[in-house]
Amino acid sequence: MRLATWNVNSLRSRIERVEAFLARHDVDVLALQETKAREDQLPLMGLQSMGYEVAAAGYHQWNGVAIISRLGLDDVEVGFPDMPPFGDPPVAEARAIGATCGGVRVWSLYVPNGRKIDDPHYLYKLEWLERLRANAATWADSPTALVGDWNIAPTDDDVFDIAQFAKSTHVTPRERAAFQAILDEGYVDVARPHTPGPDSYTYWDYYRQRFERNRGLRIDFVLGSTAFAGRVTGAFVDRDERAGTGASDHAPVVVDLSE
Repeated sequence: MRLATWNVNSLRSRIERVEAFLARHDVDVLALQETKAREDQLPLMGLQSMGYEVAAAGYHQWNGVAIISRLGLDDVEVGFPDMPPFGDPPVAEARAIGATCGGVRVWSLYVPNGRKIDDPHYLYKLEWLERLRANAATWADSPTALVGDWNIAPTDDDVFDIAQFAKSTHVTPRERAAFQAILDEGYVDVARPHTPGPDSYTYWDYYRQRFERNRGLRIDFVLGSTAFAGRVTGAFVDRDERAGTGASDHAPVVVDLSE
């Protein structure tokens, strides 16, 4: 089984890249984040003709998550229990979708950005992560993959220059503690042993040729339960997908599992 996760930064804008990526790497299951569209707006015919099923959640031009699978999509769940809303009035955002694919429970997750430390969105992010942790604890005994854009760089090695982020989100002690709390529930960062740092990133801002100078962040992860992690045989970051005209600012993370 080959599983990948990718913040695609608009599926409608990058559908041809997604189709080519799936074919080039023979991917069985792809979790997408930031699809930026309602399900009825997504261009799915090409994916379906390739033998994939699609489960998606999206409400407008922001956020949005999806799972693309040729191993089945069973027990699709939009949002996890008690997932907090945001805004005034509070509304649920399209930030989580789960499905069982080939016997593995896959959650495509788009963790809130947090914006700034003094912004209400930061507290929303922490609350969202805590609710995820509580649910993840109940999923840890079965083959489960929590994958996506976590908007957290859990160690200083995951940031090109930690000094530039001293007063920023993504690296604060509270965010890192929230990430670690999920690991402590029985999950493993399965890609890290195969993509060692420093200088191994998954996101590069479009600003000032950050990609060309490898000034990136590692914020996209595949966290696997023990039953999932024990089957991992390899992993890589497809940097080529961050290159060229019209690329997303994230690169896919790809993980291979034994049968």
